[in-house]
Amino acid sequence: MVNILQRINWVRSAALLAALSVGASAYGQAPVEPLGYVNSELRALASRLIHAPVATESLQSPRPVIKYGPLPNGVTERQVPGTASQPPVQVFVINAAAAPAAPRGAILYLHGGGYVAGDARDDLQRMARLAERLDCVIVSVQYRLAPATRFPGSLEDNYSALKWLHDNAHSLGVDASRIAVLGESAGGGHAAMLTIAARDRNEVPVAFQALIYPMLDDRTGSSRPVAPTIGTLIWRPADNRFGWSALLGRPAGSKRVPAGSVPARVAELSGLPPTFIEVGSIDLFAEEDIDFARRLVGAGVPTELLVVPGAYHGFQYMSPKAEVSQQFTAALEKALARALRGG
Repeated sequence: MVNILQRINWVRSAALLAALSVGASAYGQAPVEPLGYVNSELRALASRLIHAPVATESLQSPRPVIKYGPLPNGVTERQVPGTASQPPVQVFVINAAAAPAAPRGAILYLHGGGYVAGDARDDLQRMARLAERLDCVIVSVQYRLAPATRFPGSLEDNYSALKWLHDNAHSLGVDASRIAVLGESAGGGHAAMLTIAARDRNEVPVAFQALIYPMLDDRTGSSRPVAPTIGTLIWRPADNRFGWSALLGRPAGSKRVPAGSVPARVAELSGLPPTFIEVGSIDLFAEEDIDFARRLVGAGVPTELLVVPGAYHGFQYMSPKAEVSQQFTAALEKALARALRGG
C-alpha cells in the first residue's frame, strides 16, 4: 500500500466519517471515533491519516509516470517464459550466486497494490536488504495488473515465475526444496492464490508462505459488512470493492467467482505449506485473515498468526521506529529465516 500512498492526494475527513456512519449502521451501532482504537505508538500519524482520501479516487485517475534509475547492486532483470498462451514475465533476481558455498533458500516476492497498482521496482532496495539479512535469493515478480488483466492473468504470471525459480534453482544457487512465497496486502492475496494453484497443479513444491495483512476475501465490505472499528485507515471497504471487482471482472461479493481467484472461498485448504500470517487488529483484513488462519489450522496446516493490537494497514512502513512495527518486522524475518533453513 506504500505505492498507493505515493500516488494519492489529500482530501477532507468528511468522507471517512460518512463511511464510518454507514459501516456502523450496518452493525446496528452508533458511529465510532477511529483514533480511540489505534495503538498509542501509531496514534499521532493516524490522526493525520484520517484526512487521507478514499484510495479508489486516485486509483481511477491517470497514474503518474515514474522514472526508475539503475537497478540496485546485486539485482538483475530477467524475462521468464509464461505459461501456455501467456506472455513472458518480467522478474527481478536479487542476491543470486551461481556457485555459493552451499545452496540457499529462496523467496518469491509479490508486491502489494490492491490488485490494480504497484510495481516490483518500488521494493527492490528493501528486498535487497532482506535478502542480505536472510542470506537468501529473492525473485520479485512484475505481474500484470487489473483491470487491464483480469484473473487468472496475474496468477499465471506468478506461477510462471515460481516454476522458473524452481526449475533454475541450481544455476541460481538455490535449494529447490526451500522456496518460500511472500506477499503483502494484495501481494499476500496473490501469494495465497499461488500456493493453492501450486498444490493443485502438483508441479512445484512450496516450502512456506508468509502472508502480510493479505487481501483474501472479496466479500469483505461488499456482501459482508465490516465492524465499524476496522478498515477506517488507508484501505477501506470502497477500496476493497474496487480492487476485487477489477481483478474478478464482476462485482466484489458476487455469488460466483472464478475458481481459485478468492483464497477465502476455496473450500479445501489441506495440503498447503506451513503458513505465517500477520495483520493489525484494525486493518480491514483483520477478520478475514484471522478466519483464514483458523481454517488452515483446522485443515492441519502448521500456522502462525500474529495480530497486532490497534495497528492499521501498512503501519510498519509508516511508523518503522515504533516498537510494535519492529516486533512485527522481526517476527516475519524470524519465521522466514526458520523456513529458509528448512526448520
